[in-house]
Amino acid sequence: MLTGWPYRITSAIGTVILTLTAVLVANHPVPQRLFTEYVPLFNRLEPIVLWGSSLALVVGLTVGAVTLALIPLYKPRPRRVLDTVALTEKRLVASGLALAAIGFFNFSYRVPRATLVMTVGLLGLALPLWFVWIRHRPDTDGSRTIVVGDDPAQIERVVPDLDGNVLGYLCPTSVLEPISKDDLFDSRDGEEVPVVTDGGMIYLERLGGLSRLEDTLVECDIDTVILAFRQPDRAEFFGALDACHEHGVNVKVHRDYTDSVLVGEGAVGDLVDVDLEPWDPQDHLFKRVFDVFFASAALLATLPAIIVISTAIKLEDGGSILYGQQRTATFGETFQIYKFRSMIENAESVSGAKISEEDAGGVDPRVTRVGRVLRKTHLDEIPQLWSILIGDMSVVGPRPERPKLDSDIQEGGVDWEKRWFIKPGLTGLAQINEVTGHEPGRKLRYDIEYVRKQSFWFDVKIVVRQLWMVAMDAMAFERGAEPPSETKTEGQDANSGDD
Repeated sequence: MLTGWPYRITSAIGTVILTLTAVLVANHPVPQRLFTEYVPLFNRLEPIVLWGSSLALVVGLTVGAVTLALIPLYKPRPRRVLDTVALTEKRLVASGLALAAIGFFNFSYRVPRATLVMTVGLLGLALPLWFVWIRHRPDTDGSRTIVVGDDPAQIERVVPDLDGNVLGYLCPTSVLEPISKDDLFDSRDGEEVPVVTDGGMIYLERLGGLSRLEDTLVECDIDTVILAFRQPDRAEFFGALDACHEHGVNVKVHRDYTDSVLVGEGAVGDLVDVDLEPWDPQDHLFKRVFDVFFASAALLATLPAIIVISTAIKLEDGGSILYGQQRTATFGETFQIYKFRSMIENAESVSGAKISEEDAGGVDPRVTRVGRVLRKTHLDEIPQLWSILIGDMSVVGPRPERPKLDSDIQEGGVDWEKRWFIKPGLTGLAQINEVTGHEPGRKLRYDIEYVRKQSFWFDVKIVVRQLWMVAMDAMAFERGAEPPSETKTEGQDANSGDD
């Protein structure tokens, strides 16, 4: 089975070819005549055979609509056959309705009804077969599984619970030293792990170190990975999750080690599935479209404010207008975030990275006069619209934290890593409930609640609520009163001065 980008490209090309073929077949005189003669509700229509530019227009519209509608299927996520068929049919119906709507509102771009119905019908048979076939595995050994981790005790513990074809394990060389207590590794070469099961002693082959994960997923055609790490650290644990997500591989962990991951509701058994994609694909697509539209419109609308703010910051102390910081994104990766500078230059070099006292209702001496206005009115967040536009952030999601502060909060025993399954956002459920980084436990609960309830309309409600709160803060500031909400968008969270 293809994985990664080869799968995406192949599946998209196959969709285009099948859609093009379906349109040409539906436009042929013979199918047109048979369909309009013998199919009820269409037997009063005249056959319409398109030629030249009209045919090119219909082909372009249909191929474009179907190809775009099936975007969620271009990721090689392993699914059961029925799930694949259901999602394909759902997206295909959506593309057909879109084409019908285009023809209704603009007759010049109308796809003839008989052609549209026949095309959707043909694709309803061909596309599910295509996606089921492209995901078909040539072997019949069942699930192909490997164990990935750095904890020999966990490896020994999870292997007896595995089903299917367990090919071996990946782990760092540093853990291959013989462990006399459990006699876990073969003392001669440290290359095999003996595990006692009901069927007796079995040996797992070591396939390499953790750096070999992506190569192993492709070369061995893996469809399930069991994680067995001592600590769910950002570099290795979430790096493995990211690789599995990219290659469409299922991930499982032992139930005792689920504190740092999202698992499906109602999960049973000792090994539970990690929920790498907690959103419905359709909502995910709508979310991205909304992000692009919102960021573009907001950047245009705030252009005059951007000019005024930039001038004010420069006039106050002559320092930089923007500052950038590394923030934690999905699966523990980092990205660069930009904000209008609201603190003194080089504030971090004096006090280090820490959560702003303003988040706890205090006064942060590092904040400048212009910066205090920007924070009260939330205008310091405007440059983050660019991060949304390029896809590093979303409008709604957990506020991204500094990697150093992430580590500090983790040491406090909070399951903070669960936030890494969600793209960071400009605002979120925690922000509209006035919860800041000074309350990581409450903040995490709101972030996880958002994951479970996330939908396009839920995002819209949060954005409307946040805009209302920002408007109230701005009006209170203009009157010289204390803002009714001290909702810090965590740019005030860790916000240090500048880089």
